[in-house]
Formats: sequence, structure tokens, C-alpha cells
Amino acid sequence: MEEQLLAFLKSLEQKKKYSHNTIAAYKNDLSQFHRFLQNSKYRDIANWINVSADIVNDYVQFMETQPYASSSVARKVAAVKSFFNYLTSSSVIDDNPTINVESPKVEKRLPKPLSLDDVDRLLKAPAAKKSAKNLRDTALLTTLYATGMRVTEVVSLQMNDIDLLNAILYCSGKDGQVRALPFDKKTRKVLETYLEDGRPHLLKNKNESALFLNHRGQQLTRQGLWLIIKAYAKEANLSIPVTPHTLRHSFAAHRLQRGSDLQEVQQLLGHANISTTQIYTQLDEKPKPISENGEG
Repeated sequence: MEEQLLAFLKSLEQKKKYSHNTIAAYKNDLSQFHRFLQNSKYRDIANWINVSADIVNDYVQFMETQPYASSSVARKVAAVKSFFNYLTSSSVIDDNPTINVESPKVEKRLPKPLSLDDVDRLLKAPAAKKSAKNLRDTALLTTLYATGMRVTEVVSLQMNDIDLLNAILYCSGKDGQVRALPFDKKTRKVLETYLEDGRPHLLKNKNESALFLNHRGQQLTRQGLWLIIKAYAKEANLSIPVTPHTLRHSFAAHRLQRGSDLQEVQQLLGHANISTTQIYTQLDEKPKPISENGEG
């Protein structure tokens, strides 16, 4: 059974061109389904052909009793459905047992952007010290809010992705497309300071090309960036819980509330569908206008 799982994951990489993180999520979700079979009354099943619709429905009901958000359960069920679609199309099994399995209803929640005061406190939190690490953290947080990049996108930035002269960052998105993201004078100054006074002190190997480095002089990881955001959010005593996406949400909401065109914000965020961007139009807070120097 594991052989077919590995073949499916390989097909996602080679044929679908999915990202490493997406494939890792599929692997985790499908391994969880496999463990469910092994640790339940279905432990004797030794072939995917023996998995019925009733078994899949039992799994869905089991997942709904676990402490997962409805969106997480829906994603895990979608992974199982995709896997069985693959098994059917590859003629490993004749009938797809998931065709009539209903996915859990997902509670639609509005994103929670930070207020302008919260953004200001968060961006200023690393400035308490002038160490190389703090200069990096200031640049990281400022870049996230100024461009709306995903966490994975910002940690993947390379030195040749930044054009300080024209104030543009070139970002490779989930779909492999490169977005040109402009940034303001304030962000340029912060990035210049990091590149001049911060990054050289973190650099261990002159051949390292990552823009944002950790204390070992290597490319910062997603987990590392999340810990940085979490620490400064706690230090800044923000009014709402912060997730890795919070600054991205804040960027989108504030841009739209300042009058930016919906399609422009869609392109900046790299959303495939404009309906994903439209959710930010339902938020009410009206931020103050940005001055020429990029300050609110």
C-alpha cells in the first residue's frame, strides 16, 4: 500500500509540479489515513482495492471528532479523494470509493488583519536593539507587510531577487510564476540598512545567496520566521492572535481600504482567483493614508 502512496506523491512532483510544502502536506494527510486503517477495525486491509466508501466515510466521521478546524478536515479528505482519483486513473483500482463521499462543510472565517497601531508596534519591536539579528528582523517584518508575500516566499528570496535602485522584489509564487513587487521608501531604507550593517555579520559563507540568513549564516526557514513573528508579536502585546499569514492579511486589507484596485491587489498577492482577494473587501477598518515616505 505504501508503494502506491509513494508513486502518487512522485506524480504530484513530476506531473503536477507541486511545491515541496504542498507534497509534504499530502504525505502527512495520506499517512494519517493509512494509520487510521492500521489502528482500527480495518487493520486487516492489505490493498487499496479493499477500501470501500463506508470505510472512507468512517474516516471522515472519525476526523470530525478530532481537534481539527473544519478547513483542516476538509483538506485531509480532499487529499484522500485525490489519491483515489489517481489510483483509478492509473488502473490500480477499478472503482473510486470516494466519488460520493461528501467533504465536511468549511466554516468561512474572515481574515483578521492587524490594526495600523498593531502593525506599527510590531514593526518597531526589533528596533529596541541594533544587532545584526534585529536589523534582519526589522527588514523581514517590514518586507512582509510592504509586499504581502507568503512566509515561504520571503524566506526563499535570493540576493539577485532584490532591486534596490528600482525598489522591486522579484518573488516566485506557488504556481511558479514570478511577481514583481514594488516597495516604498521606508522599506528600501530598512533593507539597505540590513544589507549594509546586518547581513554581512550573519554571513558565514561568501557563496551563500539567500537574502535573509539565520544565526548559522544559512537561509532562514519557514519555522524560523514563524518563531520570529511570534516572539515580536508577544513583545508588542498585539490585540489579536498572530499567525504566519497575519501580515499578508494586513497588507491586503489595508491596500484595499486605501483605495487600491482589487485586481491590482490580486496580482500582488498572487491569487489565482479574484474571489480569494474579494474576502478582504468585507473588512471595515479604514486606515490612514500613507505619506510619501511610506509612513502611515
